[in-house]
Amino acid sequence: MSARDLPGAAGDAPDARDGAATRAWMAARAPEMAARTAELVRIDSQTPPSATRPMAEACAALMADLPGVEIEFHEAQAPVTNLLAVLPGARPGRRLVLNGHLDTYPIGDAARWTRAALGGEIADGLLYGRGSADMKGGLIAMIEAARLLAARPFAGEIALVFGGDEERMGELGTQAMIDDLPRARGDGVIVADAGGPRAVRLGEKGMLWLELSTQGRAAHGAHVHAGDNAADRMLDALVALRGLEALPLQEPAEAARILDAAAAHPGADGPEARRTMRRLTVNLGRIEAGTSANLVPGAARAACDVRIPVGLSTAEVEAEARRLLAPHDVALEIVRRYEPTWTPAGSPIARACLEGTAAALGDAWHDGRIGGSDARLWRRAGFETVAMGLTPRNLGGPDEALEVSELADLAAAIAASAARFLEG
Repeated sequence: MSARDLPGAAGDAPDARDGAATRAWMAARAPEMAARTAELVRIDSQTPPSATRPMAEACAALMADLPGVEIEFHEAQAPVTNLLAVLPGARPGRRLVLNGHLDTYPIGDAARWTRAALGGEIADGLLYGRGSADMKGGLIAMIEAARLLAARPFAGEIALVFGGDEERMGELGTQAMIDDLPRARGDGVIVADAGGPRAVRLGEKGMLWLELSTQGRAAHGAHVHAGDNAADRMLDALVALRGLEALPLQEPAEAARILDAAAAHPGADGPEARRTMRRLTVNLGRIEAGTSANLVPGAARAACDVRIPVGLSTAEVEAEARRLLAPHDVALEIVRRYEPTWTPAGSPIARACLEGTAAALGDAWHDGRIGGSDARLWRRAGFETVAMGLTPRNLGGPDEALEVSELADLAAAIAASAARFLEG
């Protein structure tokens, strides 16, 4: 059975600006959307190594029957393969980018999963597997939204930009396509990464990844007087670095207003997540020192992920980190740097997505996003961008899952939003 033979196929496609009809059309296709998502989940695309060619080919095959589609594979560095699919409209208009990533987090300890990590099993309304919510279901939702839009003449052009390497910050994926492929760029961007289909997310925290190292003098553990414990030095430095979390910030007025209002929505992120979204956090992700309990470590290393809310800059945070660490004999290296980003609520893409999502799902709100996504790369490059995706379960952990019913919700929200944006 081809996509055009399915319930709700192109012959009876509604006008995507009709939110209720679009939601009903997507609901008729929901079982097939779940099956296609499960097929993608069964493709191993863990990062590392981000070997995404099989995923790119599978997505290209799902779009091959879209009228007029032009498909291009892109590779900045092996084994990361990216995919660009362009749908030309019937008349001039805006260019819309639908962006997502082909890779996933590592599976981790498979013994901790109660469902096969690459099984794509569907049970009790949930679809399980690594990458199901983050974000292979999002890829399918974008493809189905494009299918509906392509069933009628539309203005402008749609570019589906699917990158690898996102779980390693996307520099070889989405960023490489922004740099290399003019047709991957547009007038507005929707990133269908995880977060919930009714929340139109306008901003994300920035980040600094810090590498710290200390040197001491090795000795026998019974003769501590003869050594200089590099691990002790590191621990003292890390305690001092926690002082970053006390940095004051001044949220921009629009961000403060939107984030305050978002908290009132029943489906919004909970209180703990909201507090984390709006404060600086320091996560000690790795610490290494010594080789044996009875030896004084002569060297130590640590890595920290500092997430920076809107209202602070990476330069301010770096300066404070260096001030806090100055009394300690520790070397500091910045290995990743991304500024906090925000798209104005009045921008065409933000307005279209709020209106379209509300029309399709009955409720929508602007919000921020607690985690990172490729949206920060688009905003860094100057493109107005929103993120709207599926609600994740066990994100990054065992038994990652999505709610099957949300596939139709997200596809409908994207289609209704895209129709408004393209028509201007």
